[in-house]
Amino acid sequence: MTITPQTRPQTWSILFILLLTLGGLLRLIDLTDPPLDFHSSRQLRNSLVARDIYYSALPTATEEQRQLAFEFADSVGKYEPPIIETIVGYSYFLVSGESISVARVWSTLFWLIAGIALFDLMRRVTSPWAALIAMAYYFVLPFSVEVSRSFQPDPLMTSAFVLGIYFLYRWSEDHSPLLAGEGLGVRSTWKWALLAAAFLGFATLVKIVIAFMVGAAAIALVLFTLGKDFWRSKQVWAMAVIMVVPALLYYVLLNQGRSTEYFFAWSLALMKLITSTDFYTKWLAFLGVLFGLTIVFLGIAGALIAPSRMRWLLVSLWIGYVLYGLTLPFQMYTHSYYHIQLIPLIVLGLAVVLNPLTESVSSLGGVGRVGFIALVVVVIGYQAYAARSVLVAESFRHEPAFWSEVGEAVPVDGEVIALTQDYGYRLMLYGWRIVDLWPLATGLSETRNPGKNFAEDFADLTAGKDYFLVTAFGQLDKQPGLKTILDTYPIIVEGEGYILYDLR
Repeated sequence: MTITPQTRPQTWSILFILLLTLGGLLRLIDLTDPPLDFHSSRQLRNSLVARDIYYSALPTATEEQRQLAFEFADSVGKYEPPIIETIVGYSYFLVSGESISVARVWSTLFWLIAGIALFDLMRRVTSPWAALIAMAYYFVLPFSVEVSRSFQPDPLMTSAFVLGIYFLYRWSEDHSPLLAGEGLGVRSTWKWALLAAAFLGFATLVKIVIAFMVGAAAIALVLFTLGKDFWRSKQVWAMAVIMVVPALLYYVLLNQGRSTEYFFAWSLALMKLITSTDFYTKWLAFLGVLFGLTIVFLGIAGALIAPSRMRWLLVSLWIGYVLYGLTLPFQMYTHSYYHIQLIPLIVLGLAVVLNPLTESVSSLGGVGRVGFIALVVVVIGYQAYAARSVLVAESFRHEPAFWSEVGEAVPVDGEVIALTQDYGYRLMLYGWRIVDLWPLATGLSETRNPGKNFAEDFADLTAGKDYFLVTAFGQLDKQPGLKTILDTYPIIVEGEGYILYDLR
């Protein structure tokens, strides 16, 4: 007899719980290692903001500590509201001090909760077995494991987005054609409308870049559900207000300066990239590294062949993702975490593609079915092992002591400019010192200022500075003109991994 999802629901429920547990355990590996394993500058930036929140509320903190913590946090770019930083900062009180493990636990928890909603959403259009296999990709893909546990707003943004999409889909499913009055059908969908709007609005507030996909999904499902009469629905207007107003208040009214700066620096200034075919080649190649291009194309195929309601949702999300990529072109092939929201989108499409395959397997005899299950288990096991290997491949536990030593070596009697890693965040977080920054020679600087030789501006960039600190020796090698100039100045301190020059 064929075992169907209807006859044995407890089987796939248990398997999903096991998969959920595996996903959680993977993300808790190497829990206390410093946050330098994945886009370190972004995680260090959040750590500095969380420190300021923590010390501002810590009764035993000295005034000097509070002032330094504030200066560090004030020096980093504040483009989003410090939501995850506030959660983590106050959670430090639970563990009696700063610990990156707190941030990783929170991010992991958000990701797992979103995974439950994503699984239930997939079960509405596919079999639980297809949903289970697709969810394995969500939980054990190495990139998913890395990015979803990182200390930055993106895991929270994506988790809230998934929950919002889930409730929006439920709203569309349960919505009655009764648009007038307060009939039972309309009342029963208000909860889905409000939940969808709350989570989608919250996701947009956490990080505005998700607005492209939020807007596309909301427009698509509202039109699919209500058609041209959508404007008559009070629920639609309520959802629009709840989704738009919080982000509008913060990004346009309260943080207008930073939002404008970000738009001009990261969108308008780099928009020229989209006119080159090289941009699209790099974008696709980068997706191939993160997800595997075959999987990406299968995800798109699933969007095209999904049942009508899900098809409208998935196609709109892909359109929103493309528009988002065209708006932030440089990040599309340089910043992996800018693609985190693609993980649940691909997973939804995969479930649709896998559905006929799992139905075909259910009709096979014992040997064929067992063989298929064994293959799935092997693939999941391999990906889980690969994810674990990425996390433990390199230890950064020596970094805090090193930067503490550098912080102690830098004199406090003068101004310091530094050629250093991660915008000086490592020195701030572990060495409790803040420095001015010498420009780095990077792909971004080359894109913005082709052929620029910063050494030509040495006098201007170091005006008023007393010391020049070098910790990024790879960068020094990329700027031979700077190296030649620095060789003319005396060395005050030289240690393992750093040199301090006297510019006076």
